[in-house]
Amino acid sequence: MRRTHGFRTQGMVLVAVLWIVAALALVVVGLVHNVRQEARVLSTQRALAVAGGVGDAAVQLALRQLAVLEAPPTRMLTWPLSYRHTPVAVRVMPLNGLIDLNAAGAPLLAALYEVAGGLPRNEALSLAARTLAWRAGSASVRPERFEAVEDLLRVPGVDLELYARLAPLVAADNGGSSGGVNALAAPLEVLQVLAGGRTRVAARIAAARDAGDAGIDTTDLPAAFLESGAVQRYRIDASVPLPDGRWLHVAHHVHLGTEPQARLPWRTFHTEHWVVPAQAPLS
Repeated sequence: MRRTHGFRTQGMVLVAVLWIVAALALVVVGLVHNVRQEARVLSTQRALAVAGGVGDAAVQLALRQLAVLEAPPTRMLTWPLSYRHTPVAVRVMPLNGLIDLNAAGAPLLAALYEVAGGLPRNEALSLAARTLAWRAGSASVRPERFEAVEDLLRVPGVDLELYARLAPLVAADNGGSSGGVNALAAPLEVLQVLAGGRTRVAARIAAARDAGDAGIDTTDLPAAFLESGAVQRYRIDASVPLPDGRWLHVAHHVHLGTEPQARLPWRTFHTEHWVVPAQAPLS
């Protein structure tokens, strides 16, 4: 009986040891997983920090090129640059290539909300009217201004989903707009708005502009939506490749021109960094 009791005790001890070993194994596996996860996060953060620095440096290189031009560009330009052996696609865009929220009229705003925002025509017209009403204020409230693109969220009817579709196509102040858009400076998505959603028309104008054509036919776009001329405000976009195949986009909104007590011939008044999936760096 004593021998049997001893065997049982040893068996229970063995089972307990096995449970302890299994528990320790799970703890070790969990720790290894956490360490690997933290290592991946740190690696991603490091890659983003390095890419952000490269993008900011490429923007500064582009600004140096802009500063020595005889005349400021009036159309969108794309420059291939390199910083620390990293190729960077840089796009220089006069801000009158975007839709000015403070100057655009109801028809252009309605086209923006319908084509880019995806709203039905009646809802787009209604939202355009609410935008103008918000800008105008009321008898007891002074007129409002869009100080930043984010102020679009203050307009009744603009939610986060709609805002995300509109934000890349608008500006809060493009530097003296009369309410129209410079088609030669506009990205493809804005050209699609001007063309009423006609992709072929927008693509033809964008292709001719990017090819450097001197005379570009814009008669398919409503004349009331268009303006031309030079401005002092630009958006400089830099697209930097990330190790995982994605791209970090860096955008600087700048005002060109020497100001009192300024050390540089430009002033940066807004910057953005965002990550996009693997695709062409600038479209």
